[in-house]
Amino acid sequence: MSHIVDEPEGADATPADTLADGSADTEHAEQTEHPEHVNAEHPDDADQRRLGERLQRLRTERRWSLTELAEESGVSRAMINRVERGVSSPTATILGRLSGAFGLTVSQLLDEALEHEVPRTSDPDEARGVQRAASADSWTDPETGYRRRPLSSADFPADVTEVRLPAGREVAYPASAYAFLRHCIWVVDGTLELQVGETTTRLGTGDRIELGEPADVVYRNAGDEPCRYVVVVVRQR
Repeated sequence: MSHIVDEPEGADATPADTLADGSADTEHAEQTEHPEHVNAEHPDDADQRRLGERLQRLRTERRWSLTELAEESGVSRAMINRVERGVSSPTATILGRLSGAFGLTVSQLLDEALEHEVPRTSDPDEARGVQRAASADSWTDPETGYRRRPLSSADFPADVTEVRLPAGREVAYPASAYAFLRHCIWVVDGTLELQVGETTTRLGTGDRIELGEPADVVYRNAGDEPCRYVVVVVRQR
């Protein structure tokens, strides 16, 4: 069984989340959400809710229980339950584990969880297929401030994503997030330390690297300024 990881317990955690053996009792935890705790929905909360619905739909399509998804992903049942209910936002690491369990890229997992505006007018400034920067979707890791913005649509043959990693932060993705994928990284601004398995490579502005066989990957910004890079992922044939 894979190592189960979780995020720190937040205010939404209740005693019902944990059984005597230390495992998560998510069936009871689901009943602890009280109506009086529900407030007007913030846009970020809406994205969080849609991500939870997307995750639950994927799990239901595969007829997996919470326990089975926990075993496949290495994420605790309690964490999965909180994400599905929209009361917790997963970190990038958790998101990578969940996407890997479903055989999806992180962008594919997020795609239906974000709002998309596709202009349909004849105005040249609103041409179909154009994604304006002001209306671009993005997802931010609540723990590190790591922000990813899709540069390609779900229909595009390659998964292209712009990432901004704050100074002094790092994000880890498990090897399962890269199964059956070819992976290229291009640094646009700043310095990026890339740890692939046990090997660490430092990349500067304009540098790129293509990754080989799936391995645990850590993206680290050891500098004093934010780092911006582009990740291109395609499925191997």
